[in-house]
Amino acid sequence: MQTLIEPAWMITMESPVRLQTGMALCIEGDRIAAIDTPERLQTLYPQARRVALPGKILMPGLVNAHSHAAMNLFRGIGDDLPLMRWLQERIWPLEGAMVSDEFVFDGTVLACAEMLLGGVTTFNDMYFFPGAAVRAARQMGMRIVAGITTIEFPTAYASDADDYLNKGLTARDEWKGEASVHWSLAPHAPYTISDDTFGKVLTLADQLDLPVHLHLAETAHEVEDAVSRTGMRPVERLERLGLLNERLLAVHGVHLNPTELALMGQRGCKLAHCPASNLKLASGMAPVVAALEAGMTIGIGTDGAASNNRLDMFAETRLASLLAKGVSQAADTFTAAQALQAATLGGARAAGLEDRIGSLTPGKQADMICVDVAQDVFAQPAPDLLSHLVYVGDRRDVTDVWVGGKRVVENRQLHDAAAILGSEVLLKRLPIWQTRFQSALGG
Repeated sequence: MQTLIEPAWMITMESPVRLQTGMALCIEGDRIAAIDTPERLQTLYPQARRVALPGKILMPGLVNAHSHAAMNLFRGIGDDLPLMRWLQERIWPLEGAMVSDEFVFDGTVLACAEMLLGGVTTFNDMYFFPGAAVRAARQMGMRIVAGITTIEFPTAYASDADDYLNKGLTARDEWKGEASVHWSLAPHAPYTISDDTFGKVLTLADQLDLPVHLHLAETAHEVEDAVSRTGMRPVERLERLGLLNERLLAVHGVHLNPTELALMGQRGCKLAHCPASNLKLASGMAPVVAALEAGMTIGIGTDGAASNNRLDMFAETRLASLLAKGVSQAADTFTAAQALQAATLGGARAAGLEDRIGSLTPGKQADMICVDVAQDVFAQPAPDLLSHLVYVGDRRDVTDVWVGGKRVVENRQLHDAAAILGSEVLLKRLPIWQTRFQSALGG
């Protein structure tokens, strides 16, 4: 089936990023077939179903470059604690008591509903039981990059690093061929991964052509502890192990120094910037401007709801732009156009999917959102709609969402029957999870 989408404005996200008028887009199957004037497309595709979107902007779906989707069930757990206390006193004990296939499925369904309604079409995930996360994403109609999560210590999911890798690879084999399911290798962080395991990750990444997704230099303590234990900063260790290359997506990178950024830029590494989580955990502010100047690709991520409390990519993108200006003391830094590109095409590049998603380009997957940014009193006036998207736009402005050509949100409501059913079932299960939380927390 062919569908013509006829918006008032379009942002393809190809450079230079700009707002276009008088353009329409044709979806054929799961891909973008053509972009041209409505008149030409109507001539080329006379049988196509037409969808008129007056007063609205059509743009690529947002790409959440780093998430722990299942942790939506931990929203608000451990608020106002620094990272290591948050992990050691709250998150790791609760995960030990509660995380299961069922937990990950339910938490990911909840996260997918939140992200879809906020314009996110793809999320790059790192968590246990990745097969459950994939099942949830498939039910909700989202695109997922599922991490083959690896850590050295045992959990309810796996006993040791080899067990994590083997179980993740088995899940990958089970979902091979699914167009909306992609994979990465996801060693947790340098402080939780041995040299031997990093060697295995590097070999697998080369053999399977997969990106490597890990936390890096999130806190000053992490860097100081690494120097104390190994005599090296984390980046130097990764360089010696051969992991600094175009496959690497470093998450956070708050405490990367100029020399490290220059090296990572030369090696083609990417950075997933999670500003709200970094602020909430008091980790600091990532050197985004310096990373861009070093030639690094920047994607924007929410992190998990336990360290952010919301998976809101509109809020995250605005915050990323404002923080970059404040840290650099330059108002023309990380502009609205650059921030929008980071939230879409940058995230796609970070996840190794730039040939499939991230821009409205013929031949790519039809992952798109429709945004109505200037219709209520809070958004008036709107002289520059492109900057308006970043500095005024809200996730509630998203009216329609397509993933792989399938309309999954229509008029601000979940449209797909499986997603609606999944969300309704989950709402009935949430009180059960709340009871389990209270029991695990001792009251």
